[in-house]
Amino acid sequence: MTATDPALTALAQGWCALSLLHGRIEAHIERALQAEHGLSVREYSLLDVLSRQHDGDGGHLQMKQVADAVVLSQSATTRLVTRLEDRGLLARYLCPTDRRGIYTNVSEAGLKLLAEARPTNDAALREALDDAAENPELAPLVRVVESASVPVHAIPSVGAPS
Repeated sequence: MTATDPALTALAQGWCALSLLHGRIEAHIERALQAEHGLSVREYSLLDVLSRQHDGDGGHLQMKQVADAVVLSQSATTRLVTRLEDRGLLARYLCPTDRRGIYTNVSEAGLKLLAEARPTNDAALREALDDAAENPELAPLVRVVESASVPVHAIPSVGAPS
């Protein structure tokens, strides 16, 4: 295979289209969440992931799992958690069975803000997908996104330890 191989070129074009779709969606949602709720996409994602924790086996996520779920490094995730904790949206506590472990829960204020922001997020996502569907290069990817129905608990690192 060479750099001009048609299969590689098609693969690179597909990757570029996927990257473009992701960027457009994220930027659209970011603007909507910031304008309406003062949240970034990453902050919203972190609140959403942490709100899905539960008591019982595998119910509380370690920081590495949270970082993987929100697609950030562990240090960036820790900084994000600190910012949201400073705003009163999250609270950290020691793991009851392992004093070295620290868990993070969404506070009542965080749950309230998340509930208020969820319709904004969902509407902005729908708008971004509808806009992208008008672009012939992005339309096939939009159809794939719309047809994918992967439950959150099936996504690695969100519902299961890594």
